[in-house]
Amino acid sequence: MRSNEIALGLANAKERITSAAISVKRDPSEIALIVVTKTFPKSDVEILYELGIRDFGENRDQEGSLKADEFYLDAKWHFQGQIQSNKIKSILSWADVIHSLADLDHAKRINDRVFLAADKSNVSKIPILIQVSLDSDLVRSEGRNGIDPKEIEKFAESIMQFEGLELKGLMAVAPISEIPESAFARLAGIFSDFQRIYPDAKWLSAGMSGDFESAIHHGATHVRLGSSILGNRSYL
Repeated sequence: MRSNEIALGLANAKERITSAAISVKRDPSEIALIVVTKTFPKSDVEILYELGIRDFGENRDQEGSLKADEFYLDAKWHFQGQIQSNKIKSILSWADVIHSLADLDHAKRINDRVFLAADKSNVSKIPILIQVSLDSDLVRSEGRNGIDPKEIEKFAESIMQFEGLELKGLMAVAPISEIPESAFARLAGIFSDFQRIYPDAKWLSAGMSGDFESAIHHGATHVRLGSSILGNRSYL
């Protein structure tokens, strides 16, 4: 049965998270698990919910909006895909957190939308994370999403002017061309410098199914797992 498959995958993932945390003397309860359900049906989301999962990740607006619609109110939806200007209004209609902010124009548009949708006397901020690029300058110039680590402080300063945004921390994806331990060690240094200036931005969203243990070794507070729990994806 599908529910048994998911339960086994989830139990295995939780065990690996616990082991990775303990191996570097971290408390496993400090690490939040976001299950990434992109390409998987809403029925899988419902099974995960029954198994106790409340944090779900989606990369695409259309898919996220369909799954989040009329779902349990205590579920939290994390948007982690590349943001498109024409999708911002829709993303904000269902996403509770945005992990992938890397453009000031998008920040302004999100902020404007937050205020348009809110009671002027009681604005509910949208939690956001700045996506930092761990890629080389060459790969970054070819359009991969993410802020150059040297520009994070300046970018964050600009973000702080938007009253509708709540800066929670940083998000990153390890480059395919680099050993995850090395990439996440660099990220840990970047995050440490960032927190000296923004001590309240405590989230470090890093680590996916193939490398989350390395991310935990280097301080990840949120890991984003899909295939390790739900199985291989079909992109038909």
